[in-house]
Amino acid sequence: MTSRDTAHRPGGRWIAHWDPEDREFWEDQGRRIARRNLWASVFAEHLGFSVWSIWSVLTLFMVPETGFDFSPAQKFLLVSVVSLVGAVLRVPYTLAVPMLGGRNWTVVSVLTLLVPTVIAVVLIQSPGTPFWVFLLLAATAGVGGGNFSSSMANINFFFPEREKGLALGLNAGGGNVGVAVVQLAGLGVIAAVGVAGGWALAGLYIPLLLVAAVVSWTRMDNLGTARADVGAQVAAAKDRDFWIMSLLYIGTFGSFIGYSFAFGLLLQNQFGRSPLEAAAVTFIGPLIGSLIRPVGGLMADRFGGARVTLWNFAAMAAGTGLIIAASASGSLAVFTGAFIVLFVLTGIGNGSTYKMIPAIYAARAADLAARGTPRRRAEEHFRRVSGAALGLVGAVGAMGGVGINLVFRQSFASTGGAVSAYTAFLAFYLVCFAVTWAVYLRRPTAVRPDTGAGTDASSGPDPAAQVAR
Repeated sequence: MTSRDTAHRPGGRWIAHWDPEDREFWEDQGRRIARRNLWASVFAEHLGFSVWSIWSVLTLFMVPETGFDFSPAQKFLLVSVVSLVGAVLRVPYTLAVPMLGGRNWTVVSVLTLLVPTVIAVVLIQSPGTPFWVFLLLAATAGVGGGNFSSSMANINFFFPEREKGLALGLNAGGGNVGVAVVQLAGLGVIAAVGVAGGWALAGLYIPLLLVAAVVSWTRMDNLGTARADVGAQVAAAKDRDFWIMSLLYIGTFGSFIGYSFAFGLLLQNQFGRSPLEAAAVTFIGPLIGSLIRPVGGLMADRFGGARVTLWNFAAMAAGTGLIIAASASGSLAVFTGAFIVLFVLTGIGNGSTYKMIPAIYAARAADLAARGTPRRRAEEHFRRVSGAALGLVGAVGAMGGVGINLVFRQSFASTGGAVSAYTAFLAFYLVCFAVTWAVYLRRPTAVRPDTGAGTDASSGPDPAAQVAR
């Protein structure tokens, strides 16, 4: 890299010139640098997801044999609070990358994960701790959830529009798989030392976090072209497409993280599975759902994000219907199989919906340019809004995980089971199906107020809908 491409600020190395849309720059040096940052980012985000979801595994260790007498409703509340903290932190974490640099912030955020990890080691050995104290301290694991937004915003800066689907899918999928890995590690701990060894699961992550901090410091870069842009977040929050995509991402990612936190508890409380029996199954769904996420991004690149998302929600509704039937009949095999399929669908939907975001704003920039706005100005505006939307949609989508576990909590508290919760989720997926079709696939009949686009002879179709065609 030449001297004109780098700059030094306090706190680490910075790249001053970065233009991935310039094909010559991209082929000469951009791709190599971007990929190096991507894989380091995946490692750090992977551990963030593991720490965020660690209590979904530790609750399996919290049984009478280890001195815990928390009810199912209390356990669902615990994982809900952890999920809530992670969702809320995604907003400030999005701003941290342009303010402090992607490399610098990744190191800070990874080291911060040591706090909830050490707390988990202590708490799981302290069954006499009052529930409210337990809840408060366990909630610190939510910092792992914030890592997603900062990581995705950072990688979004590095890659050109034509390659963002795969890059964002790999980054998100590599992070998501942390949920499955911590659950698989939990299975290993239970099998090796029994339910009294929950502290060892949390302890395993302490050295890994230190390694990730070193990798991030030595392999990542800060982009001087990435700016803190509160104005872009405000603009995104006022934009109709942002709220629509947030709703859809609640349906996909909210389902993924919510079910990941809840699946083991459901197996224990609906079907009486032991901690070992539950742990032996819970990791399968999140693992497949995480690995399939890049495929969702690739399918969106090939067939259109809205088409993939539409039929994915239809399949999620059908899968939820099968779970309701299995719950009513008491069929563990059908219940488990249907849930794993549902995890696969959440992974595909995560990839397709997230790919839709930059595609929507790129289409709207092209539409404005076609109407006379200088192309560079239009592209710059919507690139800013797209970057902000990527982080904010991740924050709102994570709220779906909170909602799912709160609904499960209420369902168990009110009826002693989860069928009413599944029914609510099925209805929500049908709403998402209808919204996707109405906004991004049905040919619009009126002029859009925010873009001026319509379907009359003079204006043509809604540019945002082009993500599906």
